[in-house]
Amino acid sequence: MAGRIVLFICVENACRSLMAEAMFNARRPRGWGAISAGMEPASHPNPRTGPMLQEIGLSLPSHPPQILTVEMMTRASVRVTMGCLGRESCPARLKTLPLVDWALQDPGKLDNAGFRQVRDELQRRVDQLIQDLANPAHSGELL
Repeated sequence: MAGRIVLFICVENACRSLMAEAMFNARRPRGWGAISAGMEPASHPNPRTGPMLQEIGLSLPSHPPQILTVEMMTRASVRVTMGCLGRESCPARLKTLPLVDWALQDPGKLDNAGFRQVRDELQRRVDQLIQDLANPAHSGELL
């Protein structure tokens, strides 16, 4: 992927980070793209993630949940975690890099109404991030 990268990170890369990647890439500003990864990736997306994205006219990213790598962390211009920094599996390297922590609840553990609330809050935050990055006065680094 060419250009600047936003890296969305969560534990399993099965719900929040996958949704954020899809939301961002659907309306990304010129020169930007998003990827997502997890510290302990699931074998497949949460079964509700795809349908919840479809409700808002989006599709899952084409990749399965994937492991967070040092290369991803280093290449990203913006790193967004979903509230997983306290996990033992969080790489020490990640904690030394500039990042934003959105501290969103894992929707996979919630009922459908709760899942939608997290999805909608995620959409609000992704939209704000897109606005911030699209601002021509923006230096390209949020952090």
